[in-house]
Amino acid sequence: MTLPRFYPVFDSAAWVARATGLGVRLTQLRLKDMEDDALRREIASALDISRQNAALLVVNDHWQHAIDLGAEWVHLGQEDLDTADVPAIRRAGLKLGISTHDDAELDRALSFSPDYVALGPVYPTILKEMPWAPQGLDKLKTWKAKIGDIPLCAIGGMSAERAPGAFDAGADLIAAVTDITLNEDPDARMRDWLKVCA
Repeated sequence: MTLPRFYPVFDSAAWVARATGLGVRLTQLRLKDMEDDALRREIASALDISRQNAALLVVNDHWQHAIDLGAEWVHLGQEDLDTADVPAIRRAGLKLGISTHDDAELDRALSFSPDYVALGPVYPTILKEMPWAPQGLDKLKTWKAKIGDIPLCAIGGMSAERAPGAFDAGADLIAAVTDITLNEDPDARMRDWLKVCA
């Protein structure tokens, strides 16, 4: 399976609309601290927008809504794996991405036959508190050697300028968050990413 190489992560359907309108073909919707009804509406809206723009949407964490709303992808962190019904996700036909940070987590992720594995943070990140030190490009090379044909996603502190190095180290796709959402001109920044990832 070949996934688009640029994989921005957003916290609203409005951001998904903005990105897919520019030609981004893969986004993740990561929603936190929302009432359940609002959460479901936001996921449904992002799915509709993605379909209208021939783009893929990955739903972070909320696997039951992803199943109910007919999503194609779900992403789970290690803590999400503790409570998610992975067999139900698979029975529903969803593809699965899983976050990893160390060897034990990678082994656990691989036991679920994921459709991609994410490694992070590659660089220091301001998005959230991380108990892990930056993994670096050498770790990307090591992870890619271990997982073979499974797509490898680099995340954490990624920028358009750092993307070529991550690709050279073995990343198949790169997730970006604050490099876009905190940029003075997010649209121009996404165009930069699309050029780098073409």
